Amino acid sequence: MPHRVLNADEAARYLHLSRAELDRLVRDGQIPCERRGGRLVFRLVEIDAWASRRILEAGASELATLAHAGDLPTRGRPAPGVRLAELISPELIAPALAAKTRASVLREMVALAERAGVVCDARALVETLEAREALCPTAVPGGVAFLHPRSPQPDLFVTSWLALGRTVQPIHFGAPDGRPTDLFFLLGCREEALHLRTLAHLCLLAQKTDLLARLRTAPDEPEVLHAALLEAEAAALAAVAARAR
Repeated sequence: MPHRVLNADEAARYLHLSRAELDRLVRDGQIPCERRGGRLVFRLVEIDAWASRRILEAGASELATLAHAGDLPTRGRPAPGVRLAELISPELIAPALAAKTRASVLREMVALAERAGVVCDARALVETLEAREALCPTAVPGGVAFLHPRSPQPDLFVTSWLALGRTVQPIHFGAPDGRPTDLFFLLGCREEALHLRTLAHLCLLAQKTDLLARLRTAPDEPEVLHAALLEAEAAALAAVAARAR
């Protein structure tokens, strides 16, 4: 999977872009690609890294477009909608992580997912998370990081899932504003169509709702953090529906 090569139509579907938008990015030299015998091809690992960086650096307007691009077909079927209730449960939430370094955060978050029974190869997951952080830190301003693999690796997961950890002590994790991070989401997707859209969905919730403040002030009870997350998502989706009417 990491070495997979896509043609232009496949790349557009994976990125949830129209073919015209993808062609514009290619013309402007904004997206990694290469030509093989006159044929345009895209390495999955490269465009995934490009898309992840774009999402982590995006503003609310672009995130909204990416997060709700769910009607583009994927392999002949509509892409599934992002609903956090289907991805996260209290057993995937650690409200008081003892980790004090980047490496220990990654290990503890993967151990949390392994205890929940959603990871097939914990060591491989730690390695690909380390590779992602070396390529592009996943921490963003606001004290939150969105951990995800170096490239889509569905075989690492039993199902698609989301984990949440809150550290007792904030950790310097490479955020562009130089400030420490204390909230960590870890995303594992078996469904290719969910990976980038869920990442955008989470970033949008962090930017446009009071989710981060609620997660920080909640007591050390997984069920309370779980409820805060779902309530923030419900409020955001209701606002989107209201604007569409």
